[in-house]
Amino acid sequence: MTACAIEGGTAGAATAADPGPDTAGPGPDGPGVAEETGEAMEPGGSGEPAGAGEPTGAGEPVGAATHAPDVLTLTSDGAYGARLTAAPAPPGGQRAWYPERWTLDGPEPYAVPLPLNQPEEPDAQVVPLADGRVLIRRRVADRQAFSLLYPTGPATGELALGAVECEGMVLLPPSPDGRSVYGLSAGDHSSLLWLVAGGSFGPELVAEVPGHCSGGVWLDRAGRMLALDRRPPGGGPVKAVAVDLERNGEVTPLLQIAPASDDRLLLADADSGLLLIRSNAPGHDRLGWGVLGSCLPVRFPECLRPADVAVTPFAVQPGQMLMPESCAVALRVDGPAGSWVGIWRPQGRRLHQFAAPEGWSAGAGFWSRDGVLHLPYANASTPCGVALLDAPGDEEPPPEAGGTAADEQTTAVAPPAVCKPVPLGQAPLHRVASTD
Repeated sequence: MTACAIEGGTAGAATAADPGPDTAGPGPDGPGVAEETGEAMEPGGSGEPAGAGEPTGAGEPVGAATHAPDVLTLTSDGAYGARLTAAPAPPGGQRAWYPERWTLDGPEPYAVPLPLNQPEEPDAQVVPLADGRVLIRRRVADRQAFSLLYPTGPATGELALGAVECEGMVLLPPSPDGRSVYGLSAGDHSSLLWLVAGGSFGPELVAEVPGHCSGGVWLDRAGRMLALDRRPPGGGPVKAVAVDLERNGEVTPLLQIAPASDDRLLLADADSGLLLIRSNAPGHDRLGWGVLGSCLPVRFPECLRPADVAVTPFAVQPGQMLMPESCAVALRVDGPAGSWVGIWRPQGRRLHQFAAPEGWSAGAGFWSRDGVLHLPYANASTPCGVALLDAPGDEEPPPEAGGTAADEQTTAVAPPAVCKPVPLGQAPLHRVASTD
C-alpha cells in the first residue's frame, strides 16, 4: 500500500494510504510527524481543548446527537438539499417539525415542504437523493424506520422501505452515486453498516467493522470506498480506515500519523486526492492536509489555527485533476461572534475570511468546478436562497503598520462585513458535473 512520507518531528509514523481495490495491508512507516514548510510545529499544546473546531459527529460516538434540525444536507453534486424545519412556535408552544427539500440546480432555488399527517420528531434525520426524493430516518421504540418522501401535487407521498432493530443509527453523507444512502450503527466492539436506501429488498446489512466507528467520508465517485474513523475494540487511538463496499466491507488502514494519535478524516476530494485531516499528533488537535496515495508529507498549516475560533472544512473544489495544492477549500469558522466562511488553498497558505449570508445553514455549501462557492441560506425575506462567492486569489497583502502579513492571515476573530448574495437568476449557472 502506498505510504505518505513524513517531514521532521519525532512523534511516530504517518501514512496516508491509497485504499484502492488492488491494495491491501498497511504501508511502510515514515520517520515522523509532518509540519507545514516554514511553519514550526509546537511540541506541546496551545491551550486548545481536544477536538477544538470539530463539529458534533466528527469523532464522537455515533449514538450521540450528530445532527440537528435546520441543518441542510446536500447531495454530492449540490443539486438538492434536505432539512427538518418548522414554522415559529407560538409562545409556550412547541415547534412542529417537517421535512423540506431544496432544489438548487435551476435558474432560481426553491424549497418544497414535505409534511405528513403528523409532525416529525426533532431527532429524525433526512438525506436527499439525486432523483429529488428525500429519505427520512425515524426512531420508533427500539427500531430505526426508513421512508422515501416526495411531493405529489399539494400532498406528500411516502414509500416505506422497512426498519432496522437497533437503538441508535446515523445516516452517512449521500453516496456519490446519487441513489444510495448508508446508515451506521456503532457499538463498543463492532459497528454495523447498513444500506438503507438503494437496495433491492429494504435495509441490507453490508458490513460489520470491528471497533467503534464514526465519521463517514467518500473516497471515490462510484460510492464504493468509504472512510470511517475507528476506535479499536477494547479502546485505543482513533484511526481512519477505508471500507470497500464491493468486497464485503473489507477494511484497510488509511491514516497512521503517530502510533498513539487520533487521526480522523474530515473531507476527501476524488479528483485531486486532497485529504483534510484532524489529528492530535502535534500535541493538540490540528487541522492538516495530505494527498491520497502520495509520498508528500502530511502538513498542519499555521494559518488554519487562527486564535479564539474553531475551523472546520465542509467543501472542496472539484475538477482539479492531480492538482491538490490548487483546490479551494471552504471552511466553517466559529467564534464568539457567530459563524462565517473561510476559504483556503494548500498552495496559498492563507485563510481568507468572509461573512456568511444572513440565515446561512452553517457548514452547508458546494463548489463549482470554476471556483464559485454556493452557500444556501434562508431568512425572513428569502425563504430559499443561494449566495455565490468567488474563490479569491492568494496574492500576499502588503504589511500594515504594527503588524505583518502573517499576522493578518491568522488573527482575525470577528466576522467580516456581510457579503451581498447574488440572485441565481442574474448569475451564470454553475452545475457541478460528475465524472467517472
